[in-house]
This record gives sequence, C-alpha cells and structure tokens, in this order.
Amino acid sequence: MRVQGRAVDLTAGSIWKNIWHMSWSMILVMFLNFLVGITDIYVAGFLGPEIQAVVGFVGELYFFIIIVANAISIGTVAIVSRAVGSGDTEGALSAARQSLLLGAVCALALMMAGILFRDALIAVAGFPENVRTIAAEFFVIFAVALVPNYLLIISNAIFRAGGEVKLTLTAMFVASLVNIVLDFLLVFGLFSFQGIGYRGIAVSTALAMTAGMMICIALFRQSRWQKIFHGTWHLYKDLVRRFFVLSWPAALLQVSWNTGNIVIYNILGRLDEGSITAMAALTSGLRIEAIIYLPMFALNMAGSVLTGQNLGAGMPERAEKIGWKIAFAGVVFVSLLAVPVFIWAGALSSSVAKDPQVLAETVRYLRIMMLSEPFMALSLILGGCLQGAGDTKGAMFIIVGALWIVRLPLAYIIAVIAGYGAYGVWLAMVISMFFQGIAMTLRYRRGRWKDLKY
Repeated sequence: MRVQGRAVDLTAGSIWKNIWHMSWSMILVMFLNFLVGITDIYVAGFLGPEIQAVVGFVGELYFFIIIVANAISIGTVAIVSRAVGSGDTEGALSAARQSLLLGAVCALALMMAGILFRDALIAVAGFPENVRTIAAEFFVIFAVALVPNYLLIISNAIFRAGGEVKLTLTAMFVASLVNIVLDFLLVFGLFSFQGIGYRGIAVSTALAMTAGMMICIALFRQSRWQKIFHGTWHLYKDLVRRFFVLSWPAALLQVSWNTGNIVIYNILGRLDEGSITAMAALTSGLRIEAIIYLPMFALNMAGSVLTGQNLGAGMPERAEKIGWKIAFAGVVFVSLLAVPVFIWAGALSSSVAKDPQVLAETVRYLRIMMLSEPFMALSLILGGCLQGAGDTKGAMFIIVGALWIVRLPLAYIIAVIAGYGAYGVWLAMVISMFFQGIAMTLRYRRGRWKDLKY
C-alpha cells in the first residue's frame, strides 16, 4: 500500500492552519507512545511493584542511551527544515543521508558500550541484588534493539522536517500496535504458548522498534524521499560539523535530564522502607502525566519544524508569531487537561498502580504535579522553537540550570534532610518547572535566535 505524506508549504498561508497540519498527527503519535508506556506499566503491575520499579528505572537508562539519536534528530530537523524552507532539495536529501548514517554508527558503538557496562549502570538505582538481575536482563534486550530504534527516531525526524507528518504517524502506528499486542502475548502467553514473563515487556519493545524501522525504509521508497537511496553514503566533514554544533547542546541537555531523573530515583531510594513504593509511584505517575506531557511534546516538534522552515524562507517575524501562538495554544490546552487529572487522579492511578500504597503515593504525585503543567508547556514548546532555530545552547542552559541548581538540591534537602520523604521530591519538581518555564519565555522573547547562523 502506498502511503503519501502530504507536504504543504509551511511558510505561507494561515499560521493556525500550518500549526494544525503539523500538530494533529504528532499528537496522535504522542498518544500512541503514551499507550505503549501505559501498557508496559499496566502489564508490569500484575507482576509486582519490583517489576514496575525496574521498568521505570531501565526506561530512564534506555532513554539515556538513545540520547545521541534524539540529539541527532534535533540537528536533523534544524538543518533539513531550513533546506526545505529555502527550496534546497538536494541539501535536504544530503543532510537526511548523513543523519541516518551517523545515527547507525553511534548506535552500534553505544550498544556495545551499554552491554559491557550494564552492571555498573544498573547499580546506580540501589536495587536489591535479586531486582538488579531482572533490571540487567531488561537493559541487555533493549540495547540489542538500539540500531533499529536510532534509525526509527531519525527517520521520523526527516519526515517531520519535510512537513510529512502522516509518514511519521504511519510508522509509529505500526510500531505501537506491535508493542502493545506483544506486551500481553509475550508476558502472559496465549493458548499453548506459556509466555516468557517479565522479559516479554523488553522483547516486545525490541521487536516493535525493528518493525517501525522496516516501515520507515518502505516509506522512504514510496515518498518524496525516495532519492535518499540514490546518493553517496559516506560522512562529509562539514555536514557532520554542523550536526555536532547543533546536537551537542541537545545531547548534553538530555544527558543532564536523564541523569537527573536517575538521581531522583536515587533520592527516593534513600527513603528506607518507603523507597520501592515511591519509585513505583514515580514510574506510574510519569506514565499518567504523559496524558499531558506528550501532546506538549508534539507541539514542541511542530514548533521546531515551523520555526526552521520559516527561518529558512527568510521570514523570522512569521517564525516568532508561530512560536507565541503555539505556546498560547499549549498553555490553554494543558490547563484544561490538568483539571480533570487533578480531580480524577485516583481513578487514573488505579489503572496502573495495583498496590494500595503505590496507588496512594501516585495520586499525591499527580495532584502536586498538575500545578506545574502550564509552565511545563511554556518551557517545552518555546524550547522546541529555539531548537528549530538552532539555539540549542539556550534551551540547554535553561533546562540544565533549573534541574541541577533548583530541582535536585531542593529535592534532597526537603525529602532527605528535612524528612518530608517523597512529598519533598514532588514539591521540588514543581518549583523547578516554574523557574524553567519563566526563563524559557524570557529567552524566546529576547529574539536573538532569529539571527543565528550555523
């Protein structure tokens, strides 16, 4: 079946229409990601709080190891979207090839390093010995699927940069469907197949990433990107340098963010008998919070592409208007979603948290975190616009500063030193997001990103 991604001119016409074109498919993609995350935690909930905690922690580790792919994808969007906006088709194709090749090389290197140092990485969480063994098995399975995951992430960035969001939706729909179906089949079995228990959660993810990668290859061959296979596949020094300039701040940002999340788990691990409960609650709470977070991430990606294409077309003022309008829509949308999540936090939490203590802590987490959601929307959406403009350093400094200067020290002080436990961690997360959202707004308003060259 031939799937056409409708490429529209994002540098002309109604701004709201262009925002909608880029956003609706990405919101659906984020919703599919949310369903996969919820399914993982839901299935893990039947296997015990320890498995839920492992799924959450190994998920953070895995996000850490795919940081390079996400960083390359940010550089890809910035470079390819500008090329598309300026009408440079060959430049867009060349940048797309470079990003895929660079991603594959990095994935192979990180896969080997991850497997080699898996025990040291797992030890960071402070799990008991029996739980460490389970976490190590999860991590190895995820690492084996690193190459297809990298190629899936970068391929979708190429589709987005060209404004062909339907191609991204197609690839992620297949990957998500495979993941969800295999979660249940591989864990619990069917008919004479007995299932493979908790390992099935990791294996289903690995197989889903592989399926998604294969779909992307097919979509390249059946879309405007089909000439991507006709060029020379080797790395060009100048283009690699441009990827590096744009990607290293994004990589450092994600390293810092994921390291910070691991530190949060470590702080929760210091809460004596309540540690496992708190970690499982954070894992469950983050999956539910994705109801709000993931649509904002979709707007982040839409803003990045729209900003890049309009700057490439020589229209910085239109690019700025797009950012403010997406941010306004995001704040309104997230505020409307936060109210029902706050009210029905118990019902939502019960879908993923089976243990009574984990359920109670998850409810408390959600109700506290809903206070920070409008500031999260400002930070995420305007940060995406800055990244699309090539101001990856600006976004990095703000987020890293809020995390390491505000969130983590405050979490340790309130939770451990002052003795408020998990409540102190949740409170520190809200306070840091307030500072982050305000700082990102000021950076965007200053407008220096409109004149960046790279």
